[in-house]
Order: sequence, then structure tokens, then C-alpha cells
Amino acid sequence: MKKSIEQKIGQLMVFGFKGKTATPEIKKLIREHHVGGIILFGRNIGTTEEVLALTTELQREAKDAGHEKPLLICIDQENGVVRRLGEGATIFPGSMLLGATGRSDNAYITGLLTGRELKALGINWNLAPVLDVNNNPDNPVIGVRSYGESTEMVSEFGKQAVKGMQDAGVITTLKHFPGHGDTNVDSHLDLPTIAHHMDRLKEVELKPFADVIEQGADTIMSAHVYFPAIETEENVPATLSRKVITGLLREELGFRGVVTTDCMEMNAISEGIGTAEGAVRALKAGVDLIMISHLQSRQYEALNVVKDAVNSGEVSEELIDDAYNRVMILKDNYLNWDDILLDADLEVSSVVGSKLHEMEAYEIYKQGITVVKNENMLPFVLDESERIMVVYPENSYAMQVEDKRYSTFSLGDRVHNLHDNTEVFELSNPPTEEEIASVKEIAKDYKAVIVGTLTIKPGDQQVKMVEELYKENPNIVVIATRSPYDIAYLPDVPAYLTTYEFTAPALKVAVEAVFGKVQVKGKLPVTLPQ
Repeated sequence: MKKSIEQKIGQLMVFGFKGKTATPEIKKLIREHHVGGIILFGRNIGTTEEVLALTTELQREAKDAGHEKPLLICIDQENGVVRRLGEGATIFPGSMLLGATGRSDNAYITGLLTGRELKALGINWNLAPVLDVNNNPDNPVIGVRSYGESTEMVSEFGKQAVKGMQDAGVITTLKHFPGHGDTNVDSHLDLPTIAHHMDRLKEVELKPFADVIEQGADTIMSAHVYFPAIETEENVPATLSRKVITGLLREELGFRGVVTTDCMEMNAISEGIGTAEGAVRALKAGVDLIMISHLQSRQYEALNVVKDAVNSGEVSEELIDDAYNRVMILKDNYLNWDDILLDADLEVSSVVGSKLHEMEAYEIYKQGITVVKNENMLPFVLDESERIMVVYPENSYAMQVEDKRYSTFSLGDRVHNLHDNTEVFELSNPPTEEEIASVKEIAKDYKAVIVGTLTIKPGDQQVKMVEELYKENPNIVVIATRSPYDIAYLPDVPAYLTTYEFTAPALKVAVEAVFGKVQVKGKLPVTLPQ
């Protein structure tokens, strides 16, 4: 049956909504406006039972509305610092920790197991892996979401991660094309520029994308980043650039799959051309899927503005057909109504959060956690009577894309589990002068001090916190719980570990390493600034 233009446009949209159940608003968009893609965030995630009930409810709505193919249901499950699944699901290591293992088969295993849990919960599309090469220590939005600074490593680990998820039957996404690694601006907040010449871009930023496209990529997410070497019109982000999406990605690199935008409500778009006009411009550039994650008003505006652009001839129906056909091919490859159970009382598969997955992840954490420096300080050998002091700033999450629900910090609990005689001091972030003076005054009363740092910036009070504690007690160990670059600000400390992420299993393994309970084998996948 021939599809109307409204039906085709709806299939090119990926919308988000609030709540752990399908709202009347999102149901209406699926039913009356034929929206074919849904993005889930932390606000949509409850227990695993609630997640499965939600994805089933969404698919049932699409089925009842006569959708020819099931919905694309996507999520940012990069693992590490950017993850959405919570209670009941396995916590898997993130990209930079995987890079620190030096073994790309760990990226395959993590991709496979992540994919199995997602699929069991009715999520068929993962917005991962990140193929940005993190060669800029000041990058505020990629950082530990990257495998590392080596182009070859990012290529190889990216290929394995994609293969793992695909083997689990989950759609993958290479992001953020043509590369977001060498920026010092977060595109959630403003428009970054990468001013490298084309030879350098091909050698570094573009190579992982080219390599994984050659292997077989499902979807690619565009970056809201301006590349003057490719796009001559000033301040046009890659998402809106025909030279980037059609010229470079499709024609030069030969990508035949689906291109999706990053969220069109990020400031780099919404504060520039605007979300709805940006949707039109992105489609004209050669993008297939428009992602609008939050405001319903912007979702409706985009639907209407795109339809008006087609009716006026600004956007050709042929262009819409091309995008629609690519999306349908993707759905054909992965989705089938016969494979989706629409029963109301489904049971969550035992694979989700299984002991086996937890053990596999634990083994990888041991291979990735990195002892960067140890001047005969580790492992700790303590009597039960000897007291340990644990100090860290509260976890104010550093990136817009991180999930606020996971900003809790378990470092103190992990130390206390191994040594009863532990006192924990959680300071403000940044620590105040009064707090630093207070912990400094009592530091000498402890046998040893463990300090957790959280992405130190120039002039950060965390540096003063560590320095003052070290003056009073030289038996100090620093655990960098997100950024491995923290040690650049702390050259004098005698022992230093980095976990690349503040997840509970990463902190558990790091603390076990401090006490000599496990051996960790990670190697830094980035160069520390001198």
C-alpha cells in the first residue's frame, strides 16, 4: 500500500517523552503522526520489569496503529559514565576502561552482553559505540567515552563493539561523525569548531568511521560540530551540512546505511537555526532520522515544518523517499512483528543482570583499572586497629549526557567493606577552604589517606585538597574516578590509580587493588600532559 507523505515523515522521526509508562502524548504521536522511532532516557527507566512493560506498550501502540514495521527504540547505553539502564541490569565497563585493557575482544564481549540485555528489555537500537578519538585532554563532552587517543585502537575496538552488538541482534550507531574528540566545547551548550585540514581529518578523526563502515555499520550519528575544512559556509554544523553528510559520508566514504542526527534540541542547533528549521536543513543535507528528545512542542513543530517544506517543494518527495527507504531497510534487517511479544505480563529474561554477566564484567574491570604510579605504597597492609581516612568531593556530574541518577559515589562504602576502621569525608565540589582546613587538621591521625578525585580542572580546589592532605600525611593514595588526566595536577603523590568511571564495580576493583585483594593490569590509553 502506498504511504502518505505524513506516514513517511513520521518514520523519519525519533522522539522522546517523560515517564516510565507510555504517555497519551507519545501514543498520539505514534498513532496519528506515524512516528517510527523512540529514544529512552533515565527518566523512562525504572526496574527491568518496568522497562520491558514500557517497550512492549510502545510496540503494541504501533502495531494497533497499523505500523508496517515495529518501532525503533533506542537508548544511550555506552556503559561507563554514560548509561541509562539501572536497577536489575548489569553495569558494564565504559569505552576508555576497555581501551585500558589493551584487548579489543573485551569490546566484543561487552557489546555482545550489553546487546543481549537491551534486546531482552525490548530495546533494539543502541546509540553506541563512540568512535571519537580523544586526543584533547580538555574535551568536556567525550573524554572517557572514547576508547583512547590512538586512531588504530579506536578503529579496532569500535569494530569489535559493533560486531558484538550486531551478533546480539541490536542496531548500532557510530558517533559522532565526523569526529567530536578534539573539541574543548560541549555541543549541548554551544557550537564547537574543529579547524584541522582535510589530510589530518582523514588520518585521525575520519579513519575509525571509514574502517567500521567498511566492516558494516548500521547507523551513524552526526556531530553538531563545525568543520571549516569540509563545509565552506561559516558555522554550519556537520548535521546540517550536505558536504559532510552527502558529499563526505555517503559519496566519499560509501556509507549506505541510516544517518541520524544527535538531539536537535542541543544548543548548537536550537540556539542557532532552531530545532524545526534544523530538521529541514538536516534532511536536505542527507540525514534520514531527526532526533528530538524532549519538548513535545518542538516535535510537533518539526513534523509540521518538514511537511510544509515538502508541500512547498523546498524538500523534494524523492529525498523523503530515499530516507524512508533506508529506514525501512534497517527495520527489515533487524525488526519483525513476529519476533516481538506483545503480551501484557511478560517476564524479564534471566540474562538481564545475570551472575554470568556480572562476572564477565568484573574480569574486564580487573584488566582495565590502572595503577599509574606506586612508590612502594601499595598494597596496603594494615592492622584492624589502624584507621583509614577517605576523602572525596561530591559527584556533580560533568557532562550533559551523563545521567544524574548515577551521580552517587560509593568509594567510601567500598573502602569500608574491606577495612572496618574507616572514616569517610565527603566534601563539596569544589571543596571549600573551610572543608580542606578541617580534613587537613585531622589527616595525621590516620595510618593512610585515600582520596577520590573527580575530573580536575586548572585552578581546581581538588588540587589544594590533595596537596594539603599530603603535607599532613604522606601515606596517600589518589584514585581518579573519572578522568585519567587528574594526575597531571598531582605530580607528588606516591600512589595513583585511575578507574575511568565512577561506577560501583570500577571503584570496587580499584579499592581491592589498593588492599592487594586483586591484581589490576590496565595501561593508560591516553598520554598524560607534562
